[in-house]
Amino acid sequence: MRSEALRGALAALLVLMGPVVAQDASAQQNRTLAPGIGGVPGQLPGFPLLGQNAAPGAAGTMVPGAAPAVQPPPTFDQRSLADIPGQQRGTERLGSPTQAEGGASLVAPLGDQARIAGPATAVFGAALFTGQQQSFSEAPNPNYVLAPGDRVSVRAWGAVDSELVGVIDPAGNLFLPNIGPVRVAGVRVGDLQAVVEGEIRKVYTTQVQVYATVLSTQRIGLFVAGFVRSPGRYAGVASESILDFLVRAGGVDPGRESFREITVTRGGGTIASVDLYRFLLQGQLPQIRLQEGDTIIVGRQRAMIGADGAVRNNYLFESTSRANLSGRELIDLARPLPAATNAVVRGVRASQPFSRYMTLTELAQQTLLDQDTVTFVADVSARTIRVNVEGSRLYPSVLVADRDMTLCGILDHIAVDAQLANTEGVFLLRPSLALSQKRAIDEALDRLERQLFLAPSATTRIAESRAQEANLISQYISRARRVQPEGRVVVMGAAGACAPIRLENGDIIVIPERSQTVFVQGEVNMAQPVIWREGWGIEQYLEAAGGLTARGARSTLMLRRPSGEVVLDPRVPPRAGDELIALPYLDPKYWQMGTDLVTALFQIALAARVFINN
Repeated sequence: MRSEALRGALAALLVLMGPVVAQDASAQQNRTLAPGIGGVPGQLPGFPLLGQNAAPGAAGTMVPGAAPAVQPPPTFDQRSLADIPGQQRGTERLGSPTQAEGGASLVAPLGDQARIAGPATAVFGAALFTGQQQSFSEAPNPNYVLAPGDRVSVRAWGAVDSELVGVIDPAGNLFLPNIGPVRVAGVRVGDLQAVVEGEIRKVYTTQVQVYATVLSTQRIGLFVAGFVRSPGRYAGVASESILDFLVRAGGVDPGRESFREITVTRGGGTIASVDLYRFLLQGQLPQIRLQEGDTIIVGRQRAMIGADGAVRNNYLFESTSRANLSGRELIDLARPLPAATNAVVRGVRASQPFSRYMTLTELAQQTLLDQDTVTFVADVSARTIRVNVEGSRLYPSVLVADRDMTLCGILDHIAVDAQLANTEGVFLLRPSLALSQKRAIDEALDRLERQLFLAPSATTRIAESRAQEANLISQYISRARRVQPEGRVVVMGAAGACAPIRLENGDIIVIPERSQTVFVQGEVNMAQPVIWREGWGIEQYLEAAGGLTARGARSTLMLRRPSGEVVLDPRVPPRAGDELIALPYLDPKYWQMGTDLVTALFQIALAARVFINN
């Protein structure tokens, strides 16, 4: 009785955790596949039929008075099924939602797959002021324009030998001995050598060499004010830019200050306006020669709009105006991915929560207000699916088909060698099913752990026995949690007919090769493949593998077909390519948790197509 109960439990678990079996072929009006699953190599141009010669009555010809020749199924013709034009393609499905097409999806850019999904939190441009402050350089850039107070070095040799280190006077001149004052204020650093050399050669026309360079620029002090982290007066040199002084003042506060409204005033008037977005996007800063007493004023923050989802720039963007930003400007700043088709706009209108779903074309015409957030999504279902083909097949291993393609339909487009491929053992690997199996395994192991540690013990001796069992079983549970199921779906019936199961994107069709052996494993003395022989039953294969071990029992034998189908009837003889598995038998009178342990372990073994011998 215990054996029958155990076999019944195992059979139920095979349905739950083993390879998923598609619905019965006859109930679904399935058709039996022709040998070769839709074609043999001879159907393609340039490949003769194996073992046959073209003759009257061959495929594609008719013999007077003979029965109509059977037309071979079409073979895969080197093209994607989605690229077949016209009537050959069939009716295009308008679309019905599936588990993988349940709604809009957020797509991350290829270079930032680890991006955390959710609203944007970083202000665009804030990274400008997160690094360490750089010390200023004494050497100005070639485009710097000299001004009074800059230090210049001039050396002449040849007909005259002279060296001078001087400061440009308030009049903008540099006095050279025996030459006189030379006007250098307003001259670019890159042009200083030519200007000085030209003035010297007016006096010494020949045999004079000149070298002129700028040693340092004038040190100045500027005021930084407005909505800035640390307003005050900061020292620097005249050749530095506005960014250098903003960094010294702590940078633009992303919560209060504006990146787009920065002004430079001198003597009560505005001499320049700076938009840091032009620098961030185009590298452009206004050429301003800062002077002593200038003031940099950072304005208050304008309207802020967030962009997230399927965009390259997942930031909070500041508007060009005080109150709003156009949808077109946001699209240009956020740069949606090619997959983005729609957007969700959230915000507040008239003191009430506001939310609207629209296309990107509609978004470009919208006016976005302060504190709005826009989530870009991909909301167009794929018209095609991608299916991989593994095992004994010919030609392409990747097929692209319409979304409503069934397994039986796509098998007609896979060419195989009928002498090598086991067309009755085709099975399907489905990643989504593997995740479900993994979840079911974890739940079964959780139940087993709860039973181990919560089971009551009537006596001290029973408690000690349970503790020993729990320690051993815990080791199995730890190993079992690392098992990864394969997500196998049994799609072939006993008569070689396929189930018209609809394919999903990412499915793997496996066509096993023909085998001439039966692999005997489990609780046998010598697990090994045994050559298949016509008329042999289970007993002969067990004897060829050395017979059953002490834990083996004929009531727990199992046959597994190449397609994943499981047969528990010991009267069914094995076929070539089958696996004969002798499951271990644990008597419950010796193991308090024996039945539960066997249940959990074989759930795992069958889901992952791994049989563990211990």
